[in-house]
Amino acid sequence: MTSLVVTARDDVAEGVVALTLARPDGGRLPDWTPGAHVDLTLGSGDTRTYSLCGDRRDPSSYRVAVLREPAGRGGSSYVHDVLRVGDRIGLGGPRNHFPLVPAARYRFVAGGIGITPLLPMMTAADVLGAEWALLYGGRRRASMAFLDELRADRTTVVPQDEQGLLPLAAWLGPVDPDTIVYACGPAPLLAAVAELVPAARLRTELFVAAELAAPVRDTPFTVELARAGATVTVDAGTSVLDAARRAGATTLSSCERGTCGTCETTVLAGVPDHRDQILADHERAAGDVMLPCVSRAASDHLVLDL
Repeated sequence: MTSLVVTARDDVAEGVVALTLARPDGGRLPDWTPGAHVDLTLGSGDTRTYSLCGDRRDPSSYRVAVLREPAGRGGSSYVHDVLRVGDRIGLGGPRNHFPLVPAARYRFVAGGIGITPLLPMMTAADVLGAEWALLYGGRRRASMAFLDELRADRTTVVPQDEQGLLPLAAWLGPVDPDTIVYACGPAPLLAAVAELVPAARLRTELFVAAELAAPVRDTPFTVELARAGATVTVDAGTSVLDAARRAGATTLSSCERGTCGTCETTVLAGVPDHRDQILADHERAAGDVMLPCVSRAASDHLVLDL
């Protein structure tokens, strides 16, 4: 895994810190596209996934923003309370499950920290000469990151304590065939946008996991780990990821809620029961990859490339 050093750390809103990361030797980092994210392995040993929100034309640094989550699993607390300039962390990726596709017009909708993947998209839209506008909501103005970086002529800022909920219907209006809507934020926001925008014109990324659907089956199944040379039984109370780890398989994971894609694994045989919030419909239909942190088996047996 590539090692990065924290070269800058900035408080960009209440409870949000931005990190600038570079290689220790100052060398070139892997290229990335708007909507991409990286996996960062922290000194605590935890791996967390963050959207890249800096300048993709700068090959020497990455920028991410981290929201403090008091009810989280400790990753954000480590970043806020422990991580300092000069510290080193591990890098995985970048990967992109939320790419910017060509369009004549864009409408961007951000809820809270969901602004981060949209920042480079808006820059790219400017470069492409596309028309765009942003609707950005948050609990309080002070908690909304990067307000000073947004184009005032194309941005509508709606702090909830001042103006209430986002006026989605009035702001979006009818979505014409030349427009694509990008929305990122918590599940209730994305659900509200999805009620107003045709699926073919909508791209979303979830920053807070939605409630998982019930699995196709609640009986045990077996998983063969091709590289580890082991077969495990997965019961109703165990994830495929945990069962694989106990059997000696090694794989990175981050959110463990089916929202980041870090643990994406190749399926060599069997039929997965997809319960993630990352894979597209055609990827689910193909059945050749799955996210073992939340997805299970629809067949009696799976063979995974682990």
